[in-house]
Amino acid sequence: MGKQETEMLKGTLEGIVLAILASRAAYGYEITAWLREQGFADIAEGTIYALLVRLEQRDLVDVQKVPSEKGPPRKVYSLNAAGRAYLGDFWRTWSFLAERLEQLRTTTITEGE
Repeated sequence: MGKQETEMLKGTLEGIVLAILASRAAYGYEITAWLREQGFADIAEGTIYALLVRLEQRDLVDVQKVPSEKGPPRKVYSLNAAGRAYLGDFWRTWSFLAERLEQLRTTTITEGE
């Protein structure tokens, strides 16, 4: 992943993780593995765990400790009402930016021809 992709991902990773949690509860490794399966191969587990801690501190997720077959209990994260509202704001902002960027790209291409 190039530097530009990495920087853009940093700005959207919080929303991406919230969107994953909107569909199902998950623990950190599950989230990381799913992201890697989707092509985000360079995402470090530590990045996801740090992000989950921030989401928990901001009360956007609920956390439940679930026994693990291997070692200590896992922290399973699920989206709560505040997290759903925040995710809604994220998607509205994303839509606004995507529309404006597409307009800019189209205008730039048209003017450059």
